Amino acid sequence: MKILTIIGARPQFVKAAVVSRELAKSKNIQEILVHTGQHFDKNMSDIFFEEMEIPTPHYNLNINGLSHGAMTGQMLEGIEKVCMTEKPDYVMVYGDTNSTIAGALAAKKMGIGVIHIEAGLRSFNMNMPEEINRILTDRISDILFCPTDTAIENLKHDGIIDGAIRVIKNGDVMQDAALYYAQKSSEKSTILSQLNVKSNEFVLATIHRQENTDSSERLHGIIEALNKISKEMSVVVPMHPRTRKIIERDQLSVSFTMIDPIGYFDMLELLKHCRLVLTDSGGLQKEAYFFNKYCVTLRDETEWVELIQNGFNQLAGADMQSILNAFQQYVSKPFNKHIDLYGGGKASENIRLTIESLSK
Repeated sequence: MKILTIIGARPQFVKAAVVSRELAKSKNIQEILVHTGQHFDKNMSDIFFEEMEIPTPHYNLNINGLSHGAMTGQMLEGIEKVCMTEKPDYVMVYGDTNSTIAGALAAKKMGIGVIHIEAGLRSFNMNMPEEINRILTDRISDILFCPTDTAIENLKHDGIIDGAIRVIKNGDVMQDAALYYAQKSSEKSTILSQLNVKSNEFVLATIHRQENTDSSERLHGIIEALNKISKEMSVVVPMHPRTRKIIERDQLSVSFTMIDPIGYFDMLELLKHCRLVLTDSGGLQKEAYFFNKYCVTLRDETEWVELIQNGFNQLAGADMQSILNAFQQYVSKPFNKHIDLYGGGKASENIRLTIESLSK
């Protein structure tokens, strides 16, 4: 069984690290790794492969820095060529990026099976490029690995589930990664001493979503909220290069600590030791939960509704006062992780066992 795995963005490197390690245990599975190049600078790509001991990709398409259409089109062309050379049984894609939809489309047009990991997630916001990518990828996939019951219900609602499509609730591979790498981060990261921050005395925040960075009103609201919070407690923001450029272009005043993008181990250490998380990232919402931290989500919706329903996460959007209110609600609240929402670290093993069953 030959699997062609497509990755291109930081969260996908993390997911691929644990799944690829699990697939390597099988004598019946050969994995070919293709890096589209979507995240390309050293801090956002190479360092992940080095830290997480991911094998060097068999192919690197080096496609980046383009519009959504141009990027997706070039990826589609490049992945198609790789498929013609490798002739895989399945193309496996992760999440909801341009790399995801390009891999799924290239495979489907060539009659190759598509495996989608993190299927069934929905924000119900069609203005998000990620929402379009995940809906279309789910629609044309043959095997859908879903992290939660909510994801499966979303597929049913969309009419995607039928006899020809395999739907498996496997848990969340991000939890596998968090559990596996948590000890390594303690040994390898010096980020806390570098930043001179103390455990439980700072807030971790990230801003990168297009809906926030492309709206002057939304970005200003988030920045002002972080500035106000920083007067009460240190705020550390690993800043996406694109967001930093917009802040500089708009000459926004920043009183919190902005740092360059960091490796996964550094991010884990910040997560483990922060007081709480403010983010517009999808993955970081879950990772906050994995490390028993409350999260304030800087969006109007989330794919991870179970975190909201169980009180671990709160939607604040980009309104300054809403963000401040959510911060005040969580900043001193003891964390009570009373249930396991994401599979307990067995998601990658479930993927391997399913794929092995296909090769028999």
